[in-house]
Amino acid sequence: MAVTLYGITTCDTVRKARNWLDAKGIAYRFHDFRAEGLERLKAESWMDTLGWEAVLNRQSTSFKALPPADQTGLDRAKALGLILANPTIVKRPVLERSGDVMVGFKPERYAEAFA
Repeated sequence: MAVTLYGITTCDTVRKARNWLDAKGIAYRFHDFRAEGLERLKAESWMDTLGWEAVLNRQSTSFKALPPADQTGLDRAKALGLILANPTIVKRPVLERSGDVMVGFKPERYAEAFA
């Protein structure tokens, strides 16, 4: 079962998810948005599965730093463009496992997913 965790190394929530996976002995590949970027097809896939509203993190420091014109009038196409230009505005972490995808980290959700 291939597991990939997407995020940035400086994110506290990503650190918590990584620590949880490590403590449970779950092998995973970490994909750092800052170092490796984010492919369009990957972002579109997440939006298809979860909806763009779940993938875009409007509470992130990166999103709040965007010009006001970029923060308003959001729809899927605009959100996708913003995410591709600024992958750090993706809600983190994103966990992919066996075709499933989830955003954010809650220990109980991870425990359920890996049960």
